[in-house]
This record gives sequence, structure tokens and C-alpha cells, in this order.
Amino acid sequence: MQKLGLTQSLQQKLSPQQIQFIKLLQVPTAELEGRIEEELEENPALEEGKEESDELEDEYQEEERKEEEDLDVDDYLRDDDISGYKMQGDGDNDEEKDMPIAMHSTLNERLIDQLGYLKLDDRQYTIGKQLLGSIESDGYIRRDLEAIINDLAFSQNIETDIDEVEEILRKIQNFDPPGIAARDLQECLLLQLERKERNTSSIDVVVSKKIIEECFEEFTKKHYSKIMKKLDLEDEDYIKDAIDYIRKLNPKPGGSSAGLARTQYLIPDFILTNDNGKLELALNSRNAPELKVSRSYSEMLKAYDKSDKTDKKLKDTVSFVKQKLDSAKWFIDAIKQRQHTLLNTMNAILEYQYEYFQEGDESKLRPMILKDIAEIIHMDISTVSRVANSKSIQTDFGIFPLKYFFSEGIATDSGEDVSSREVKNELKRAIEGEDKKKPLSDDKLEKILKGKGYNIARRTVAKYREQLNIPVARLRKEM
Repeated sequence: MQKLGLTQSLQQKLSPQQIQFIKLLQVPTAELEGRIEEELEENPALEEGKEESDELEDEYQEEERKEEEDLDVDDYLRDDDISGYKMQGDGDNDEEKDMPIAMHSTLNERLIDQLGYLKLDDRQYTIGKQLLGSIESDGYIRRDLEAIINDLAFSQNIETDIDEVEEILRKIQNFDPPGIAARDLQECLLLQLERKERNTSSIDVVVSKKIIEECFEEFTKKHYSKIMKKLDLEDEDYIKDAIDYIRKLNPKPGGSSAGLARTQYLIPDFILTNDNGKLELALNSRNAPELKVSRSYSEMLKAYDKSDKTDKKLKDTVSFVKQKLDSAKWFIDAIKQRQHTLLNTMNAILEYQYEYFQEGDESKLRPMILKDIAEIIHMDISTVSRVANSKSIQTDFGIFPLKYFFSEGIATDSGEDVSSREVKNELKRAIEGEDKKKPLSDDKLEKILKGKGYNIARRTVAKYREQLNIPVARLRKEM
């Protein structure tokens, strides 16, 4: 038997403006330019350039108030057909899906952009540009540094030395793509492995780096047995996995070889510089485009007030114009709100991890979860997640995704919390220093960590060991 009844429920529905903001917030800088170009093409009421005086905005708002009685908002703004909100990924809630990056500039232009993010004086910037100009199409600098020093003296009237040039070169080698500005293949591979080592403690990265640092000649000649002997390794799987890992690195970061996929560059959303201990944060200029509402479209709406309001065709035209003006204004507001939220979130992270950002010392990273930052900026955890999952920051010690700075906490004997990353580093050091004939069990590792003041359970030791890709004690045993 069927029954009819009334039920009452509360539902929260996002406004078109909120939808616009949320989608723009999770777009990384590399894709923002393409998104703005798409909006400019779709909406003729949106233009590039500085916003004009507020007089035009006041006129538009006044016209909007006058027309509320004549035009029904439902006639031109419907939830199922909102012009200006069709972004890449509409209808797909998978936020982790990789999206293509539209690349329009050359490698050299991208590198010069990144050089501008460094806090260099005019002299250092000129040296940096000279180095960038010496990078060949495959991403290498093969010219001798002494020759570059001579070029600087003759063409730029700058007297410098190897130490100064190498110091600036090291900064450039932190640019994207990883491995850029290397002087040979060994340095190119090492630069990529060092970048990966900053982001992961994988055993493959550790072994791969040792092979390239200490056994590069044997590696190039495929003398794997010699590598095992030189590194005192008896498990062939370590060598095999490391070799496979190295083969996945990019030997030509400039991407000039035929058939090689075009390189995608990580463009940082934030630029952090350290001026004698004073941290200065800036938003990448690509996140702050100059957009304005079209004056001609606003004037069309103003002219409507003086026209025959009974003309149906004219009314339909005005509905279209008003829709485009609303869409343009909402898009500009969403871009501004995006800028504010990005800076607000990053400033909170910067303040929370202040000691780490001074020197880049990983041991200084404090335990930090999304909730910590959400409470500081008084925003929802999902908002912080959208920022952290798709944004990155350039520092003096490399480019890092924001999610790198988040980690759980472990209590110590002193009552303080330390980052789980710090505990993992201690665990890794303990295993590296163990007697390989009698490797440490998880129980013994737990006691060692507790002896250093970390209150940690054996199951947590096992979890961290697995996350570090370190096998159990019996598999680490060597004869």
C-alpha cells in the first residue's frame, strides 16, 4: 500500500558565483591563462585591461536595480544553463584527474621567467641570463664556465669568477624542468634524483643516487655485478629496481630529441624570497591578470532604459547582454577571490612553518594538517585542500608542492609534537646504521625511537618503514 506524505529537509545549494570560485581555486597557475583565454573567447562582455573608474560600475548597478521590475531573473539565468561556468572538468568530480597544461612559450622564456623569481641584483641577473643563453636545445650547458666568464667580461663588462658563476648556476639548476642546466649526463641525472629525494625517501631514489654518484662509469657500461660489489649490496632486486628507476629519468630535459614528449614545466603559484631572515611572499603575477567589464556592453544596458520596453526582441537582446555582464563581473570577482584565498592560505602555512622556510631544514617541519590552516584562515577544510593539492611554491632551496608541508604529528617525551617526516628520517638513519648481518626488527626500532624520545607504537614503525619502501628485517639481512 502506497502512502503520500510530506517530509522537510535542509539542503545547501551552491550559487553560480560559488561554483565559479571553487573551480577557479583548484586550477593551477599553468592552466589559469588558458582558462582566462577561454572565458574571454566565450564572453564578449569581458575584456583584458585595467578596470575603469567605479562610475561605470555604479551606472551598471543602477540600471540593474531599475530593471528588476521589468526583467525576471529566471528569464535569463537558469541553473541548467549558466553562461561563463563551463570549465574544464564540468560534470567530472574527480579532482585528482590530471589535466593537460597549455604550453605556448619557449624553454628559454620559461627559464627567464623563473630567473625573475630569484632575488638577484642587476649584476647577478645578467650573469644568470648569460648562463641561460648558454643552455643548448637539449637542456645542457656544455660551454666551459671559464668561456662564459670571458663572454661576460667582453660583452657585459662584468668581472666575475668561477665561485660566483657556479653559485648562480646552482640556483638555475633548481629550475624546472628537473635536470636543466646540467653540464653532463651524470649531473643531469643527479639533479633529478636530488629533486626527488627532497620529496620522497624511497629506497629506489637512495640506491639510484648512490649508483650515479659512485658508480657512474660502471652504470654506463652495464657492469651491474661491479656496482653490487662497490656498494656492498647482495640483493639483486635493489640494483634492478634502481636501474629501472634511473631509466625513467629524462636524459634530455630540454626535450629536443625527436619523438620525445613535449616537456611540461611546473610553474610555481607562489614565490618566496629570504632577505636576510625576512621572508617575503609574492603571488605569481600570472595569478593576477588585469580584467574588466566591457564599457560598450554596459552602455547597451544603459540605452535600454531610454528605449521601448515593450519590444520583445529588444527585451531578449537586453537579457543576453545582462547575462554576459553578470558572467563577466562574477568571473572577475572569482579571480580576485582566488588571489585573496591563495595568499591567505600560503601566509598561514608560512607562519606555521616559519622555521622551516628560513633554511629549508626538513627537521624543522612542524606537524601540520589541513584543519590547522583552516582554523587560522577561518575557512572550510575543503578550501585548504583545493589549494594544497594543486599549488606549489618556489623557494631558495627548490620548488615544492604545498602538500609537502602537511604531515601528522608524533608526541615526544617532552610533551611536544614533531612531524612524522622527522620520525621517518630518524627511522631511516637507524636502519642505515644497523649491522646488516643482524638487521633491526620493528620491535627493536620501536625501542630505539622511544629511546630518542619519540612515543611511537610498533605498528606505526612498520607503517613508516613500508612508506619508506624499506623491507622487513629478514629481507635486509646480508651474509
